[in-house]
Amino acid sequence: MRRPLVLDGPEADEVLAESTTGLARKTPLLSASHTFSRRQVVVIGGVVVGIVALAVAWPIPMAVTAVTVAIILYLANLADRLWLFSNGLSGSTAIRISPEEARAIPDEELPVYTVLVPAFNEPNVVAQLLAGLGQIEYPMDKLDVKLLLEADDVETVSAVDGSIDDIDLPVEVLAVPPSEPRTKPKACNFGLHFAKGELVTIYDAEDVPDPLQLRRAVAAFRRLPSDVACVQARLSYHNLRQNLLTGWFASEYDQWFGFTLPGLMKTNSPIPLGGTSNHLYTHLLKQLGGWDPFNVTEDADLGIRLARAGYRTAVLDSVTLEEANSDPINWLRQRSRWYKGYLQTFLVHTRELRKLRGELGWQGLIRFCSVTAGTPVVAVINVIFWALAIAWELGEPTLIREIFPAFVFYPAMISLVFGNASMMYCGLVAARVDGKTRLIVPCLTVPIYWVLMSAAAVKAVVQLIFQPSYWEKTVHGLDSRPS
Repeated sequence: MRRPLVLDGPEADEVLAESTTGLARKTPLLSASHTFSRRQVVVIGGVVVGIVALAVAWPIPMAVTAVTVAIILYLANLADRLWLFSNGLSGSTAIRISPEEARAIPDEELPVYTVLVPAFNEPNVVAQLLAGLGQIEYPMDKLDVKLLLEADDVETVSAVDGSIDDIDLPVEVLAVPPSEPRTKPKACNFGLHFAKGELVTIYDAEDVPDPLQLRRAVAAFRRLPSDVACVQARLSYHNLRQNLLTGWFASEYDQWFGFTLPGLMKTNSPIPLGGTSNHLYTHLLKQLGGWDPFNVTEDADLGIRLARAGYRTAVLDSVTLEEANSDPINWLRQRSRWYKGYLQTFLVHTRELRKLRGELGWQGLIRFCSVTAGTPVVAVINVIFWALAIAWELGEPTLIREIFPAFVFYPAMISLVFGNASMMYCGLVAARVDGKTRLIVPCLTVPIYWVLMSAAAVKAVVQLIFQPSYWEKTVHGLDSRPS
């Protein structure tokens, strides 16, 4: 029985402090330990006061201006998303490594590989987690698996104790001392301190990775130029048939990882990483300060920091299967955390806007803003436009007619009709390319999913102000496991 390694004394305090505040001490402007900089407070406050003053003095012209700006941004965002999707649709961007090429690398030439597996309140999926890790095709003497458990998470620790001896895998169980913020990136930083591998990756507790993924990543790094510092594998869901929500979720993921991320890669845009199955050089990750423990989408933030440092991310055509959230409340908690993290990432990296533009270029800067801020902000604005549309259908009030003059109304209709239809069509195309005919109904009913997204975005904005680094735990093990 492999009991967790528990540190105590000065060493534990030092490692925990570095895991928690290391990035904030070394590069405070790149840490989400505080949400807004002083300059951002002044600018945002000034803009809000100015808008309110103008709205009071000239309500109708201000409303027309706001709607016009929103529609322009809608259409620009739509055009860019379609452009990225079409670039990813070509299928020539993602790195493909055949099983033969992956297995052709002699074992003695493979680097030591660290696999970090953070798990908190996950007793229900421990058996699946260990079984999935046991299927990895990699020399045992080159694997450095760190299972990161919270020291006070008694149930998960007990579940690991009862299952870990059933697999033939070199797993070191590390007990992360309980402290705030209690987040996944803090645990990963703790594990990174003990990493022995030249390369490192993360798998979540519910993940079932492609058994050849580590070998494929090694082969990909050998093929790619030296400025590629990260290889992001594709994420998908195994329980897409469980209910309509998992179908929507699976369709969204397939579009994002199968088409949009390759599109970002093809256009040399910064890539917000997924929360798992991203493979990096260990020394480089340490050099960048690891993950930000105060950012609740530490993966997206790390992807932007890599791009700002001059490195690129490649997309690997290797699939890690995860569990799609099947419970609406659980989904809402998870999605609001993601949106909040995107907003945190936007606020952190725009503290030095001129420097950011110099590092990413104009195209990279616009794409960064579109993905990190644009995704949750558009979801919030949707609520306003839906309310206006419902009010119009119920009684055609004069006020709505005034704020939608002809030059605003017709672009708005294009955005409503063509925009929604094109997004549904992208989902159908992705399902057709991937051979997932079960996703046709979710693709055709996806507007209901967009309503849930808007609710999550509103919740995220509220939490950003009052609980910026609070990590809402996603419950796993709710799926119907295939036999």
